[in-house]
Parts: sequence; structure tokens; C-alpha cells
Amino acid sequence: MEKQWWQNRTAYQIYPKSFLDTNGDGIGDLPGIIEKLDYLKDLGIGILWISPVYVSPCADQGYDIADYYGIDPKFGTMEDMDRLLAEAKKRDIAVLMDLVVNHCSDEHEWFQKALKDPEGEYGQYFYFAKKKDGKLPCNWRSYFGGSVWENVEGTDWYYLHMFHKKQPDLNWENPKLREEIYKMMNWWLDKGIAGFRVDAIMNIKKPLPFQDYPADREDGLCNVGGILGSQEGLRDFLNEMHEKTTKPHHAFSVGEVFGLDDSDISRFIGDDAYFTSIFDFRQNVAGQTMLGWYDWKAPTPDEYKECCFTSQKVSEGVGFFSNIIENHDEPRGVSHYLPEYAQNEKGKKLLGMMYFMLKGLPFIYQGQELGMENCAFPSIEAIDDVSSRDEYQRCLKVGLNEKEALKVVSHYSRDNGRTPFQWNDEKNGGFTTGTPWLMVNPQYKEINAASQIGREGSIYEFYKSMIALRRDDRYEDTIVYGVTEPVLEDQKDIMAYFRRGEKQDILVIGNFRDEAAEVEIPELKGKTCQVLLNNGGTCMAVDGKVKLEALQGVVFEVK
Repeated sequence: MEKQWWQNRTAYQIYPKSFLDTNGDGIGDLPGIIEKLDYLKDLGIGILWISPVYVSPCADQGYDIADYYGIDPKFGTMEDMDRLLAEAKKRDIAVLMDLVVNHCSDEHEWFQKALKDPEGEYGQYFYFAKKKDGKLPCNWRSYFGGSVWENVEGTDWYYLHMFHKKQPDLNWENPKLREEIYKMMNWWLDKGIAGFRVDAIMNIKKPLPFQDYPADREDGLCNVGGILGSQEGLRDFLNEMHEKTTKPHHAFSVGEVFGLDDSDISRFIGDDAYFTSIFDFRQNVAGQTMLGWYDWKAPTPDEYKECCFTSQKVSEGVGFFSNIIENHDEPRGVSHYLPEYAQNEKGKKLLGMMYFMLKGLPFIYQGQELGMENCAFPSIEAIDDVSSRDEYQRCLKVGLNEKEALKVVSHYSRDNGRTPFQWNDEKNGGFTTGTPWLMVNPQYKEINAASQIGREGSIYEFYKSMIALRRDDRYEDTIVYGVTEPVLEDQKDIMAYFRRGEKQDILVIGNFRDEAAEVEIPELKGKTCQVLLNNGGTCMAVDGKVKLEALQGVVFEVK
């Protein structure tokens, strides 16, 4: 695989609505991002993914786009976006926009025209159908609950929406629609963005003709995510999009790809693949079932370790995964992956080290570098997320009481990652002088940027050190490009792996136990282990034996 400009960088995701509000309306904005570019530069960020700021009614927080060419006034203006791109360029930060093209908003001009004539030109931009023998075209359940088919009021027409009913799916079978999408993508690339994070892209190809699949719940519907493996032709769309947009612009693209067969990975990442990179969601989906959040189980440290090592194996020699522990659609990683006894500063740094030093492009989600945790939502009314509200009703339907349902939803809710950024310990965590659109996590008094920047041993400074180590000329070749070789895989709650470069070996080892551990790695006998990074405490590596304190993680150079 050829070396590329992005491979030694660290990426950062901003959820604009919750990052920084500069005008007191309770909603984060583009000027807020501009104001904090130096914060990101100081941390060591080289790529910035900005969640949607397009014109949107926000039925799904901006992922329902009403105008792909416009900035929503609540976030600012196109002039603000131009200034953001210019200021980011001065700091050598590449900017990615969110590309949401599986669906648009029902307020988009295309859909409004389609409603007037479902069988006309713009009707072909979407999926319209009528009942046949009293039945809808298929029994698919949308990601947010209920049928994927929504009635057009006052008519016998129905339209397809795999997500919210205000997010009608775009018909990628229509070449005119695809050309409109490519035109828009190239417009943004010409404007100066470095590329895209590509949303929900595995959904763009539907298994046609529409048909029923075996129901997986008592409602007679089947989970739409479970049928995507049966569609053919997806790769033709992805290749065409690449050839007509990102490839000629030499642009970066990272795909939100679920359900990919490991044998097919070389078509999705690597030299001249559909995407530059795709997110590694293997550990994120571990423990999930089709029944709903009430039936999900958070992975243990050993299950997390197994997921990471499997992904490293399948991507080696092919391309780079984008590695995460959280994003705007996930619970906070430290609350999801760490046992309760490990949810402290030392444990948070341990988890950060274990994922960050893997091969791939590390993504940090806003607040992760501070160790932000899940929010203790006082009631379902405090939660905004549409999927969380649907899952709450699902919990009640299967017999949980309100307290039990809230506990389940509070763990998995997407709003955990969407609570406002905690800048300081002042009112609203310094996020806004007004009333925040979503409650601020009450932990802002203890967990905030102001209390960590410059404080030795803080989580922020630890992340800063990891980013610096990854860019260090002495170790970059090994950490960025070296092979990952797991060791001690049978050791419970121990995660350890070598990063092997052409001239150097680095050992990354972490103890997820709540007690000290001693492990033996025969290869270390007769070798010297120099500590490059330590999340706290005393560590020893002598004569092939490594002693670690509880929750300790260490990066060694092995000589």
C-alpha cells in the first residue's frame, strides 16, 4: 500500500450543535469551531470531520438534509464555512464534511416536487409504491422503529424511509439522481474540503424487487439492517461514485460501513478502493441483537480485545481501518467498554492507549480526550434522540418498568455523545451563555477541558502524548505502518500486542484487571524495554516478565 498524507495524522470528529455556541442561542455553531481550532491544533489534530451543518429541519439532528448547498442559519453562513476552511488550512488541518446521500429531508425541493407527481421525474428520485392486495411492498422495519413505508397524506401512495419518516430514501437506481449527487460532491471538493465521511452508505442499494423477509419480532416486521447482505449492485454504485468524485480530486473518504464480509474488504479500503478508509465497528456491534437495546450486552475487555485483533488481522496488507471507541451514534466508550471499577482516569487512559496504538487511522470524538462519560438522564423527556425514544417504548413493551427502561436507554442513547462539550466548570460547562439545546452532563464540574489542559497526568495531556508519539520521527514508521502482532491472547483481561516495523519493535500492553498482574513474554528475555508511554504507576519488564499495576497500560520500545 502506498504511503499517503493522511496515514500519520489523527482525526477528530466535531458534532457542531454541541461543540461551542458563540451567539447564546444554545446551539453550537461554525464560529465556535473556528474559535477552537487552536485547541485542536495544540492537541495534535490533523483531520477534522464535521457532522452535518447543511440546511435541515433536524428531525434526525441534521442527517435529514433539505439543501446540500446551504449552511443552516443556526450554524452560521457559507462565509463562516469558507472562513473555517481557510483557518483550518493555516493550521494544516484537513476538513471532512458529512456526506448523507442514502436519504434527504422530506423538506428537500426534490421530495416536495415528487409529492406533487410520484410517477413523474422527481418521483423517480425516491421510492413510491401503492399497496397490493391490501399489503405494503415489504415488511421491513426502519432503523427508528415501525414500517419503512409512510403514507402520503390524502393519497394511496407510500414512500420508503429506512430511517425517520422525514428522511425519504433516495433512489440510487436512477442515474439522474446519482449525477445530482456527484455534482454536489464535486462542488464541495472544489470549494476546498479534503473529503467526506460517508454516512449509511451500505443502505443505498435496496434488494429489489421489494419482498417480505422472516419477521424477527412480534410486530411481523424484520430489521432492515439484517437484509442488506442480500442486495446486488452496491459495488457498482460505490465504484462509480469514487471514479466521478473522490478519485479525480485525490480526496479522502471514510465510509460508515456495517455488515461487510471480511473477504470483501480489499474493495472498500486500500489503493484505488471505493474509500480511503472505513470505520472499524466490529467492537461497537459486539453484543448487539435484533431484539433491541434491552437485549444487548456490553463487551467484556476480552471480547473487546478479540474484536480489535480480528480487525487488525483482516486489514493487514490491505489498507487502513479508521479506529474509534465512540462517535455521535454511540455511548461514550469509557462507559461502554470499561468495567465499573475501571471508569476512572487511569482506566480511561488505558482504553485510549489500547485502541490508539493499533494500526489504522485513530479518530477521537469530541470530549473523548477529556474522558467524558455517559450522562445520567433524569427521565426520558430529557432525551432528544429519536432512536432512544423508540427503544424506550420497546423496553416497556417487553415488560421493563420505566426505571429499568430508562437505565437501558441511558446506557445506549446516542445523546450520550451529543451532550454539550465541557469546556470549563462554569455555567453550562462554558458551552453557551443561553439555554443549551440538550442538557449538559452534570459531571462538567469535574470533567472539563480547562481543568486538564497543562495538568500533568490528565487525560487530555495523555491523548496529546499519544498523538505526539505517533508523529515522532523515531517511532512513526513502526506505529503508523508496522504490523500488529497480538500476544498473550489467552490471558484474561490482558491486552498486548507488538507493533513491528522494519527496524524496530514496540510492545503495547495493558492490564484491565482491578489488581496487579505479572505476565511472561519469552521474546523479551535478554532484551531491554524502554518505556515510551505509561498511563501511571510503576512498571517492570525484566527477563521476559512484565509486571503491571491494576489498570496500567505501557508502550515499550523493545531493544
